[in-house]
Amino acid sequence: MADLPSHEVTVDAQFGHSRFTINKLMGTEDSSRYRFGTPELGAADTWDTNSSSQTNTFGYNTLDAVPQYDHYANTMVKGVNRCHRPSLAQLHTFIHEPPKMYDAADDPEGGEDVKEGEEGESADKPPGEPVRFGWVKGVMIRCMLNIWGVILYLRLPWITGQAGIGLTWVIVLLSSSITGITGLSTSAIATNGKVKGGGTYFLISRSLGPELGGSIGLIFAFANAVAVAMHTVGFAETVRDLLREYDSTIVDPTNDIRIIGVITVTILLGISLAGMEWEAKAQVLFFFVIMISFVNYIVGTIIPATPEKQAKGFFSYQAGIFSENFVPDWRGPDGSFFGMFSIFFPSATGILAGANISGDLKDPAVAIPRGTMLAIFWTTVSYLTISATIGSCVLRDASGNINDTVEMLPLGCEGLDCSYGWNFTECVKNQNCQHGLLNYYQTMSMVSGFAPLITAGIFGATLSSALACLVSAPKVFQCLCKDNLYPLIGFFGKGYGKNDEPIRGYMLTYFIAIGFILIAELNTIAPIISNFFLCSYALINFSCFHASITNSPGWRPSFKYYSKWASLLGAIISVVIMFLLTWWAALIAIGIVIFLLGYVLYTRPAINWGSSVQASSYNRALSCSVGLNEVDDHIKNYRPQCLVLTGAPGFRPAMVDLVGTFTKNLSLMACGNVIIGPRKQKMPELSRADGHVKWLNKRKSKSFYTGIVADDLRSGVQILMQASGLGRMKPNVLVMGFKNNWKSDNPSNVENYIGIIHDAFDFNYGICILRMKEGLDISRTMQAHVNPGFEAGDDSHGNGSAAAYTVNGTLDPEALVAEQQTTTVFQSQQGKKTIDIYWLFDDGGLTLLIPYLLTRKKRWRNCKVRVFVAGQLNRMDEERKAFMALLSKFRLGFNDVQVLPDINQRPQPENVKRFEDLLSPYKLNDDFKDETKINELKKDFPWKISAEEIQKNTPKSLRQVRLNEIFLDYSRDAALIVMTMPIGRRSECPSSLYMAWLETLSQNLRPPVMLIRGNQESVLTFYCQ
Repeated sequence: MADLPSHEVTVDAQFGHSRFTINKLMGTEDSSRYRFGTPELGAADTWDTNSSSQTNTFGYNTLDAVPQYDHYANTMVKGVNRCHRPSLAQLHTFIHEPPKMYDAADDPEGGEDVKEGEEGESADKPPGEPVRFGWVKGVMIRCMLNIWGVILYLRLPWITGQAGIGLTWVIVLLSSSITGITGLSTSAIATNGKVKGGGTYFLISRSLGPELGGSIGLIFAFANAVAVAMHTVGFAETVRDLLREYDSTIVDPTNDIRIIGVITVTILLGISLAGMEWEAKAQVLFFFVIMISFVNYIVGTIIPATPEKQAKGFFSYQAGIFSENFVPDWRGPDGSFFGMFSIFFPSATGILAGANISGDLKDPAVAIPRGTMLAIFWTTVSYLTISATIGSCVLRDASGNINDTVEMLPLGCEGLDCSYGWNFTECVKNQNCQHGLLNYYQTMSMVSGFAPLITAGIFGATLSSALACLVSAPKVFQCLCKDNLYPLIGFFGKGYGKNDEPIRGYMLTYFIAIGFILIAELNTIAPIISNFFLCSYALINFSCFHASITNSPGWRPSFKYYSKWASLLGAIISVVIMFLLTWWAALIAIGIVIFLLGYVLYTRPAINWGSSVQASSYNRALSCSVGLNEVDDHIKNYRPQCLVLTGAPGFRPAMVDLVGTFTKNLSLMACGNVIIGPRKQKMPELSRADGHVKWLNKRKSKSFYTGIVADDLRSGVQILMQASGLGRMKPNVLVMGFKNNWKSDNPSNVENYIGIIHDAFDFNYGICILRMKEGLDISRTMQAHVNPGFEAGDDSHGNGSAAAYTVNGTLDPEALVAEQQTTTVFQSQQGKKTIDIYWLFDDGGLTLLIPYLLTRKKRWRNCKVRVFVAGQLNRMDEERKAFMALLSKFRLGFNDVQVLPDINQRPQPENVKRFEDLLSPYKLNDDFKDETKINELKKDFPWKISAEEIQKNTPKSLRQVRLNEIFLDYSRDAALIVMTMPIGRRSECPSSLYMAWLETLSQNLRPPVMLIRGNQESVLTFYCQ
């Protein structure tokens, strides 16, 4: 608790939620000005309004606020101050942060204009408030209407005749089990957080991520649009058949379907455009029509059969008929269990109709589970009831001839019909019966008390399903459009009116439906649509399983009646059924999903929904990282894991590009940024880490970023080298830029720079120093580009915190991300240039390994690698063969080895003079030869060089001068020069002398130079174990 025992301060009541009296550790005069709202508020608007009760809560005054809904919700009201909990800065440092007014940009989910309603709220709504539905009208009725269809009326009796009552129940229960499991998975996902518009797409995309969610959203919306045409054509065919019974047609049978279909879908569009409230009323009307048709059918089974109905095989409830129809009697090409299952299963779909309008529900977390599961239950009961009743009343075969009685045809009567006084033997033997379960699709109409009511039920089932799909498709597509996962579809995401109706989406769905209605033959398209729906079921089940198996703390559904293993089983069965229905359609559906998945994976949209895929990636990474600790390192698996001292990565892009080239998809790369200064002052800069990560991601550099605040560069790098990494995933090579300004910089900074090299060796790191003629730090260029008023100063710490330029509003990481990416030489093709390696000292092989890794990349693949080694003039051939043999054992593919016999020649006098001029400012005036005085001076100025140290290191110094001459002779046009970096003993080589060596080695060279030194442990081996 942030207790504040001093003077009271008045604060905005909206910010403080009228909970606590606030005291501040400041003077009275200052406290009177410390307000969380402007203009100043009266006493009635302060946190003191309920001070006694808040004080009684904890016993003392505090700025802390108790947990409230508004602290976690994204739902806001425009024009009203948004409630915030006190920030850590306010509790810890008393930094003033005024409350925000609502801004849609602040809402990551897009925001809502009003707070979500509760189920039991009054129907009296203020003007402009969108219409919201409860679980009955919004989900249960809608799902039941979408599940019921023409198959219920026209195919279920036929399936019962084929499979028998027993296996028909198995088919119904198996189908309902699959949809029930999917319903449970949907309920779990829908109750794991606030569900908004988008239905199936929203559930899958927010659970599995945009890759699979986007692909399913697009094909699911398209499937619903085509399903509008399917159901409309089913309605149109029924109307056409009725017209033909009365010898009446409009034009011809095919065009009649087109005309009736277009008129029907236009009327349905008008109902949809009238608003969700009218659409819901129409659905309720259809629901009552279907319920009346059900009652009419049940009454018909009880009414005693007339002779006309008996001639058609109906005898009311008979135990003998039930017994005979209980077992299967397969007939025709589809006469099998899976054949019947494939025909019936589409009639069990439609369970997502309620979830698809999730944005129009009062409380989706309550409505979707309750409405969906009850819809599955009641529709399953209806299927089982109709199958059992019609199988107990109607024979499989009947002639329909009123004269086919036993009295009229007494001879040769066979079968159950004989016991009821009818003789259908002739038509059964000739297989030309016109009635019965297996021959007459309109059996339910025949059985019912009033046949036109069954026709009305068929109309209600087809039109309600068409209307549900006509509403679902635009709603799902609108959410997909707003997420901008695919190009050219954003136009259809615009909403209109208080319900944010996707008018453009309705029109697109309308024209798609008309296009398929005009075909008037959807037998080829129908299986694909069923497979699209099954794809959705499979992915919803897999989403639930995947979210459960990842053990993410964010997976906390309030609906507990689900099983992750049942969800996995449901996903597998859904895929199996796809192939059982139509294997080629299943391949098409899966192919489209894979194509759309690949597109989103390629474009990598910048969205983050906290999907289970992210949780799974974390689990895999954690498991693999821990698993690495169980096995010791082996030379064959050595990888250069680089800690790169880039400062702000955007200021040294060349270092990022070069190191990223040979570490990409191979090893660890971490960009380190040491921010120098007081911790409190630099903490805001440290908090900008996300901006640097975004810059790295935009540059497609697979690198981590680590920033720390330290008092000086060396101590910061020491912290980075010790603390960076995780387990075996720990840097082993330190990459630095060359300190170009060492001659003009403070000698203490040079001492720290060289000290970092010694520290790296102490920590058993390898070292890589990159030098480019034009330099590495582009921060001044960036500053001048972004802020022309910026006055460039000296880069006082080379590889340190160039991000210090981000302070005081000059430049920040977000500005770097927004700017056009700087191009470096390492991003271009290197052509057929050479990579010259000067492997002069055995450092364990790191000097060879890094260039080899570069040549494996496309940009460097055509470069010729030349290896230069030191040797003697009289043994050049022998030494070259020995090195060739060694390199061949390493299998690096380096075949060009050149021996340098003149490496020990004395360099040119002018070059020696130039080297001596480098050392002149750092020489120690020790002519008096007093060792005590020299030691005292060395202690105060450790970078000073004594005459003795110069004398002792003269051969080594001349070697560096000579090597620079060789580089200029041999490697003037190389793409990259790589050489083994010399090591200076800490006690015998002052920092200025060591720096002069590095300067001399790499000066006046046009190509980039990499000075590499391994930690003297082998990183190459020619053994297989």
